[in-house]
Amino acid sequence: MPKRNLLIVCLMAVVGLLSWVARDHGLQGRRFGEVLAAIDHNYLDQVDQESLFAAGVRGLVSQLDAHSVFLPAGRPERLNPGLNLNQVAEHDTFGQFAQRFGGVGIELMIDAVQGELVVQSPLPGGPAWQAGIGPGDRIITIDGVPTQGMRLRDAVTSLRGREGSPVAVDVVSPDGLRRGVSLIRAGLRTESVRGDRRQPDGSWEWLVEGEEPVALVRVTSFGEQTIGELEAASAAISAGRKPNGLILDLRGNPGGLIPVAVEVCDRFLDAGRIVSTRRRGLGGLGQIDVSHATAGSLFPGLPMAVLVDELTASAAEIVAACLQDNRRATVVGTRSFGKCTVQSIVPLSDGGGLLKLTTTEYIRPRDTAAGLSAAAWFVSPDPGQEVNSSKQTLEDVRLWREARDAAYPPGRAPPKSDSAATLPRHVDPVLDRAFDALESARGIAAVH
Repeated sequence: MPKRNLLIVCLMAVVGLLSWVARDHGLQGRRFGEVLAAIDHNYLDQVDQESLFAAGVRGLVSQLDAHSVFLPAGRPERLNPGLNLNQVAEHDTFGQFAQRFGGVGIELMIDAVQGELVVQSPLPGGPAWQAGIGPGDRIITIDGVPTQGMRLRDAVTSLRGREGSPVAVDVVSPDGLRRGVSLIRAGLRTESVRGDRRQPDGSWEWLVEGEEPVALVRVTSFGEQTIGELEAASAAISAGRKPNGLILDLRGNPGGLIPVAVEVCDRFLDAGRIVSTRRRGLGGLGQIDVSHATAGSLFPGLPMAVLVDELTASAAEIVAACLQDNRRATVVGTRSFGKCTVQSIVPLSDGGGLLKLTTTEYIRPRDTAAGLSAAAWFVSPDPGQEVNSSKQTLEDVRLWREARDAAYPPGRAPPKSDSAATLPRHVDPVLDRAFDALESARGIAAVH
């Protein structure tokens, strides 16, 4: 038989085999196509087929869970293609989990009244910080384009760019002085581990102001640099006055890289389960993997509290649940968000969109030990440690925290404040409760 004919026979055999394997799925596919065709030929008004298809797929995916979605062509560019979404709790629209970007180093916010871009804080050592741009400055133009009414996302996109490229901004300081500033974008890293308050040189003070030595470590997300930042914070704390308690603040933390969260747990444990992951195995059977802590930990025996709120989610919940279930820390605050799944991205073969599907579930240590999978998954404060704050209190804490986090460039000092009235215990009721929890833990340890 000629080689060409043999090749054709082989190809036909492969196609036939694939068709046989997909015969069940093909039946539903043919039905779906038949419905689309019937609408196209018979419906009173002409309907866009692509819109019908997208609506049909959204209907299919809506039967799965709240986190599985269909993203039509034209929307997927908001996802970061460099991330392994099998290991990320939520997709990363600005590359925050990579913690690296090219830009000028400015945290921005929108003035709700004037609609203007206002500098919340420059990144210490970044181009804006070196140019004297500080908190409260207003960015009036970016490369000559007025920023009045500009969306925050568009402003960030305009300021970020290739390392070494220039960008010009017009800045108005709080005293009304306007000046033009030419900046050269640099390779920058965002911080995911923060302390109690900024020091004049832009570094962090880790011991809480106004208290017996208690260290405060705030983790805002779990990114590629988080472990290194945590180790640096630990070294700085150990080099100073010895703390008698440690607070790990996970409030507002949306999650991030799950392997990093597991490693953070391992840093605070000598032994025990960290988390279990369940994913679909061969033949549709669930496959469960368990992560265990290894010997050696940071601050062994030091009383510890973990702070959570309704925005503590995903990878941050893994850490809080792990430390709570292993009785390493007291959890203080309000119930967490409750997200225990991971989504993966499946692109359609013709480029017509992406499916974001739930592919992995994580299970906290206590449920793994009982052989359970908790569908309603969240982290609740320990008994007696729940703190419910009014909206006004939450807003006051937010503004107070922004002021303590702000970095001022050389030559600019922060505004003076009544230090007694702005001490953490007097402003933040969750921190106040955490101090009490640590004192109780120290008392129990002393009795034992």
